[in-house]
Amino acid sequence: MIKQKIWFEEKNKAVFGPGRRMLLQAIDECRSLNAAAKKLNMSYRAAWGRLRATEERLGMKLVHIDNIGGAMHLTEEARELINKFNELESKTESFVNNMCQELDFSMLATKASEREDEEPNHIT
Repeated sequence: MIKQKIWFEEKNKAVFGPGRRMLLQAIDECRSLNAAAKKLNMSYRAAWGRLRATEERLGMKLVHIDNIGGAMHLTEEARELINKFNELESKTESFVNNMCQELDFSMLATKASEREDEEPNHIT
């Protein structure tokens, strides 16, 4: 199986990717940055830093906090970003799978099954 991972960078700094999407989704579910950080086994400080850095690098607010109750919610821009990123990942995965079939990478599957019969090799 061939996998790919997509993320956006600017000046060698992460802007958005799967980890930041997971953080936003956890915020959306938990309605709290602290609870989202706990859910993802992150420190509050790390979660806060990633959220703020992402907002700064994108130049947009991704969350807002209710004046009453203090619940944290995603902005419409954050929801749109997540949806577009999900679509990009899906289309990229489909493209890569199609290209692998077209270019016939079947030798990778053959080699992998041959190695399963041998002793485990931890170098990939």
